[in-house]
Amino acid sequence: MSEAATSSAKTPVDFWFDPLCPWAWMTSRWVLEVEKVRDIEVRWHIMSLAVLNEDKIDELPEEYREMLATKAWKPVRVVTAAWQKHGADILGPLYTALGTRIHNNDEGPTVEAIAGALADVGLPADLIDYADQEDFEFDAELRASHKEGIDKVGQEVGTPVIAVPGADGEQIAFFGPVVTPAPKGEEAARLWDGTLAVASVPGFYEIKRTRTKGPDFSNL
Repeated sequence: MSEAATSSAKTPVDFWFDPLCPWAWMTSRWVLEVEKVRDIEVRWHIMSLAVLNEDKIDELPEEYREMLATKAWKPVRVVTAAWQKHGADILGPLYTALGTRIHNNDEGPTVEAIAGALADVGLPADLIDYADQEDFEFDAELRASHKEGIDKVGQEVGTPVIAVPGADGEQIAFFGPVVTPAPKGEEAARLWDGTLAVASVPGFYEIKRTRTKGPDFSNL
């Protein structure tokens, strides 16, 4: 590759998401805003809150147990199947279609919403059959993708996970940032620059404050 081609290449940003998570959805919309104003290219990957919590499901509040035991598996199975059958390039468009229906339109992670998202991006309707496939054909691929993301940040966080190349060539990875509403334009860029500055400090561990409200989808 020529020096000119190398210098003009966009910085890869790896983003792990579970389509069920409203906070990952907000962060993903922010990262897409950053992609408009910074020289980055988002690469989408799957992780699973159901996988993350399956060994501690009995320790969770009842409402979360039900959600993770049933609702959480359907969309992530279908997205994984779409990835395996139609390639990684479908992940971004399908995530956008799913998230719009599940979160913005308040359809929830229903079979109808998932089927609608498949239609929105022109994928075969029969991919919906994977939603309830308990002996999931692509379980190993789902778990490998999940593990790749969570190993970068540790088991005590969730989704989203973002990883970018550091100055030394090693990836810098972090959970979040969790932000609502999703900033746009130069505000999105400032948050991106600040997040990278904080995350790149050797020994940086955590920055957090108490959540005071739920996600705001009104400007998406």
